[in-house]
Amino acid sequence: MSMDGYIARTNGDIDWLQEAERLGEGDNGYTDFYDTVDTVIMGRNTYEHILSLVEEYPYPDIKNYVFCRSEKKSHPFIEFISDDPNRFVQKLIKRKGKNIWLVGGAELVNSFLKENLVDEMIITVIPILLGEGIPLFKEGIPENLLSLKGTAKFGEFVQLHYALNEAFLEKAGERQHTTGLRNPI
Repeated sequence: MSMDGYIARTNGDIDWLQEAERLGEGDNGYTDFYDTVDTVIMGRNTYEHILSLVEEYPYPDIKNYVFCRSEKKSHPFIEFISDDPNRFVQKLIKRKGKNIWLVGGAELVNSFLKENLVDEMIITVIPILLGEGIPLFKEGIPENLLSLKGTAKFGEFVQLHYALNEAFLEKAGERQHTTGLRNPI
C-alpha cells in the first residue's frame, strides 16, 4: 500500500506501483512469502486486473479461488466462489496445507476482516503519497489490537508482518456477551 494507506488510485489504476518498483530490492520478499502458501483467494476485480497485466496466469501451481457475484467464467486454474466467505473459509481451514493468501481487493479484505477470517497481515508500504484512492481498510472493520511478528526492509520498501490479537478478539467476544448482544442461555 502507499504510505497514506491506498492500494490503487481512485480509478483503480496501480501504475504507481511499477514506477515505485525501482525503489525496492530484488523481488521484495515475494518468493519467500509465496513459498509459504498453497491457496490464493481474491475478488473478481482483482482477478480481472491481474489478467489484464500479465500474459500467463501468475499462480498456476497453487489452488485459486475467486469470489464473485456474477456469472462464473471458465479458467483452468480458478474455481469461482459465490458462497458465504465465513462458510467457505471454515471448509478450507479444515484441510491440511500451507497458508491461505488473501490477495485482495479492498472489498474482499474488509469483508474477511468483518468476519474475523484474517489471522495475519503482511503489508508492504511503498514510499509514495497518493493523496486519494482506494484505501486498503474501509470503515466498519472490527477494532483489533495487532501484534508485530516482524519487519523487513527491501530498498525503500518496509514490510510489516502483524498477527491479529486473539486475546483482543476473545475480550471483544466477552464484551459482546456482557453488553447483552448475545442471546442469553
